[in-house]
Amino acid sequence: MRVLLTVVAFGVCAGAVGAEDWPQWLGPQRDGTWREDGLVEKFPARGPKVAWKTDIGVGYAGPAVANGKVFVIDLVPAEKAKVPSDGFAKGARVPGKERVQCLDAATGKPVWSTDYPVDYTISYAAGPRCTPTVDGDMVYTLGAMGDLKAVTVADGKVVWSKNFMKDYDAGLPVWGFSSHPLVDGDKLICLVGGTNDRLVVAFDKKTGKELWASQNCQGDFGYSPPMIYEFGGKRQLIVWHTRAVVGLEPDTGKLLWRVPFEVKYALTAPTPRKVGADKLFVTSFYNGSLLLKVGADKASVVWKSKARGETPDLTTDLSSIMATPVVVGEHIYGVCSYGQLRCIETDTGKRVWESMKATRGARTPKAIAESDEPSDKERWGLAFLIPQGDRYFLFNEQGDLIIAKLTPKGYEELDRAHLIDPTNTMAGRGRLVVWMHPAFANKCVFVRNDKELICYSLAKE
Repeated sequence: MRVLLTVVAFGVCAGAVGAEDWPQWLGPQRDGTWREDGLVEKFPARGPKVAWKTDIGVGYAGPAVANGKVFVIDLVPAEKAKVPSDGFAKGARVPGKERVQCLDAATGKPVWSTDYPVDYTISYAAGPRCTPTVDGDMVYTLGAMGDLKAVTVADGKVVWSKNFMKDYDAGLPVWGFSSHPLVDGDKLICLVGGTNDRLVVAFDKKTGKELWASQNCQGDFGYSPPMIYEFGGKRQLIVWHTRAVVGLEPDTGKLLWRVPFEVKYALTAPTPRKVGADKLFVTSFYNGSLLLKVGADKASVVWKSKARGETPDLTTDLSSIMATPVVVGEHIYGVCSYGQLRCIETDTGKRVWESMKATRGARTPKAIAESDEPSDKERWGLAFLIPQGDRYFLFNEQGDLIIAKLTPKGYEELDRAHLIDPTNTMAGRGRLVVWMHPAFANKCVFVRNDKELICYSLAKE
């Protein structure tokens, strides 16, 4: 393993005063918000300082950062095995091993590594999807072929494991198992996709014992992570699958309410967002968005998208492929089907503005200024939105980190820096992308592609 350490940045990413971890999907509160301060207002002239970088395997899974360690899962293809360059390659098979790595957050040096054999038979066979979940002395990982592992933080020892296809007769999702596990008290809640009303399963997080199972969904059940929000004074487990949005009791799996929402090609990837005290928002690539009003034991539709397809001229509100939207009072910000960063009205879904500037790579000022032209739109164009204070950090598929203001008046770019080169070829037409969500912790950003993991300091000097 190659590890490069820049001495000037040594120690920035560990033990910082007021530092905050990023221990799971979308951070400590599972809401994608970076709550640290003392960060740069703009990037240095030569870009952010590299604290360290290290080699890594193939994967879409972002890193988790907790207690001075970085956890990441990747795929190491078997010798002579080739990861297909086409995400829709028919009959693609990639044997190899999925690997969970633990690194020192200050230096990037390896602490431990554990792996297990896999045989990929999915579309976009380029590694695991789910960010590790760190909880106390345990790390939970979910691989693309349904391998759920509970390993120790200290040394990576496997305490318990499940395979969703073998243990629960789950069907293999087209794009692999991608729903990030959720820790709730003594439970680890997963979208398993099993038969016999075992779509959602709660495991004892220490032993792996099944505590309850609930719901059913025929066919591909989707990719959205389970979330817990409070509605009507009651904690509710929100599960969005390809047939409906449902609310469950977290302790028992009992159904509280169900609202049908058929989603084409199972594209339920973005995380559901709570809106105010009593509303829930979801968005999908083909079917657009849905806003629900949720009570203690019922839910109803406030508005539903009138989108007629995926292309920009057929989308009406927000049709996201992967990026989780951000809700700010009366407005929602998110990335639509062809890379359009959009602002829509929360209560109506009406479009306020859109811009292509955030999802396109750094170019000349003239090219950036002209980047709202329709010809510049790319299918599945992507940027992740991370609120921080009164501004946003946006990480786009070109590997650029952007500092920007998002308001109902429009998109205002303050600065951008190129952090990592895109390596994934599966977007098609020779386009290279990086579709891995960064971690933001200890005044640093941790980014990866299919070759390396890099830590940059964003601390104000």
